[in-house]
Amino acid sequence: MLPFHDPNIDYDVSRQVVKNVRDFTAVRAKNDMGFLKFNLKTDLQPLFNWNVKQLFLYLVAEYETKNNQLNQVVLWDKIIRRGENAYLDLHEMNCKYYFFDDGAGLKDHQNVTLTFSWNSVPNAGILHRIRSEHKFKFSFPAVYAK
Repeated sequence: MLPFHDPNIDYDVSRQVVKNVRDFTAVRAKNDMGFLKFNLKTDLQPLFNWNVKQLFLYLVAEYETKNNQLNQVVLWDKIIRRGENAYLDLHEMNCKYYFFDDGAGLKDHQNVTLTFSWNSVPNAGILHRIRSEHKFKFSFPAVYAK
């Protein structure tokens, strides 16, 4: 099977919260920080063949703000090596990485798109970067959580 075969992937967001917090890694202004729980179910075993030694999986949130036409934030990632269990059935998962916006762009945002992508890491040849055709759109609440 080719490394860019789009497997049956089902994912969604089950809970979204946005807070206005200080980002101490940059300027001391407050920024929006999104929290969400996601579900992901797929069987990636068909993506493996003799020339695929591992898959690097990642879940990305994409959205537009007044300051930026495209914001992309990696929320979760995982490596699956050939021979490991490639069936994922994740429920109510927290993000692995912070979902910071450089301003106040998440509160009441109505159009955030979640995309699932992977890199097919070969034994020899090109590193394929593939994005699933399936996308999930969600919104953040209009009020900050305490």
